Amino acid sequence: MSPPPADAEAPSIAVVGGCGHVGLPLAVAFSLAGSRVAIVDRSAEAVASVRAGRVHFMDEGLEAGLARALEAGLQVGTDPGAVAAVEVVVCVIGTPIDEHLNPQVDKLFAAVDELLPHLRAGQLFVLRSTVFPGATETLARRLAARVPGLEVAFCPERVAQGVALREIGALPQLVSGTTPAALERATALFARLAPQTVALEPLEAELAKMFCNTWRYIQFAAANQFYALCLAHGLDYYKIHEAVTRDYPRMRSLPGAGFAAGPCLFKDTMQLAAFYNYEFSLGQAAMLVNEGLPRRLVQHLRGAGLEGKVVGLLGMTFKGDNDDLRDSLAFKLRKLLLVEAREVVCTDEHARGAWWRPLEDVLARADLLVVCAPHARYRALAPRQPVLDPWNVLGRGGLLA
Repeated sequence: MSPPPADAEAPSIAVVGGCGHVGLPLAVAFSLAGSRVAIVDRSAEAVASVRAGRVHFMDEGLEAGLARALEAGLQVGTDPGAVAAVEVVVCVIGTPIDEHLNPQVDKLFAAVDELLPHLRAGQLFVLRSTVFPGATETLARRLAARVPGLEVAFCPERVAQGVALREIGALPQLVSGTTPAALERATALFARLAPQTVALEPLEAELAKMFCNTWRYIQFAAANQFYALCLAHGLDYYKIHEAVTRDYPRMRSLPGAGFAAGPCLFKDTMQLAAFYNYEFSLGQAAMLVNEGLPRRLVQHLRGAGLEGKVVGLLGMTFKGDNDDLRDSLAFKLRKLLLVEAREVVCTDEHARGAWWRPLEDVLARADLLVVCAPHARYRALAPRQPVLDPWNVLGRGGLLA
C-alpha cells in the first residue's frame, strides 16, 4: 500500500509522549491526513519499537497505519529539540493522582519546562490528555511569561482503548483555546481528523473530559452495587438484568457488572472530587463501590471455602480483549486471595508477567475460578470447577456456579 499523499496546507506537528496509547494513534492519524509529524518520547525502547513498525499495545489497525505513516516520513526520536521545527506541538502528558488521590499538576508543568528551550512564538501548544481543571489557563500564563506569542489549547482525547485510531476519525472533537486565535487554530487542526468539532472554553473542556469518564465510572458503580446486593442475597444479578432491560428502553443503559478500572476512570473521578473540594459524594461513593468489588468477590468465595483451595483467575487486564494491565483490579483481587487461599494461579490471553500461567494449567489446577476480564476466548469454556463470573462471560450468571 502506498503512503498517504503529503498535504501542502497541513501543519507540521510534534507529538510529545507520542509512543503511548494516546500519542501514537494521534500521530499516525495526523500523518495519514497529510501532515509532517515527529514523535518525541523519553523511552528509547518505545522509540526503537515504533521506528521498527511495532506497536507495543493493542489498537485496531494501528500497526498497519504506522507502517504507512513511517513510509510517509513519520519521524520518531527522543530529542525534545524536534519540537522547534514544527508549527504545532501536541503534549499528551496529563495530570496523574498521587497515593493520597491528589492531582499532580506539577508533573505536567515539569514536563513542559523541559520543552521550553525549544518552543517559540507562533506555535500552537495543544494539551491532549486529562488535566486538572484550570491547568490549561495556568499553563498558558506560565508559558506567556517565558515564550511570548505561543498559543495554548486543550483538545481532549475521548477514544476507547483498543480502537483509538478508528475513533479519532469518527467521533466529535472537543476544542478549546486560551485565546480566540488558539481556538481558531485548534479547530482547524482537528477538523482535519474529526467529523465535527465542538468549541468550549478551556475550563469547560477540562470538565467535559472528566464528566465523560466520571459518568461511565458512576454507571459501572451502579451496576456493581446492584451486583453486590444480589451476591449478598444469593440472587443472580444477570437474571434480573435481563428481565429489566428486555424491550424496555429506559433501562438499556444499565451495564453488566465487572471491574471498573484502568488508567482513566478512577483517576478522573478523583480529580473531579478534588476540584469540588472533596464534596463530590456521588463520585466518591462510586469509587468505594468499584474499588470494593474485589473484596465483595472474596466474601462470596468464602462460602465455597477458600482455605486449602487453589483459585484460578482468568484475565488480568483491566478490560476485555485488551493487553493493558494498568490499574487492573484483578491484581487487587489476587492480593486478597493470597491471604486466604492456598494458592492463586493467573492467566491472560493478551498480557504476560511473572504471574502468568497457560490457560490449560490454570483450568487443570484450580479448585475455583474467577473471571476477571471478559476475554472472548472464555465464552467457549466449560470448566469442571465452580466459577464466579461477575461479567457473565460464560453465561452461567453472576453467582458462584
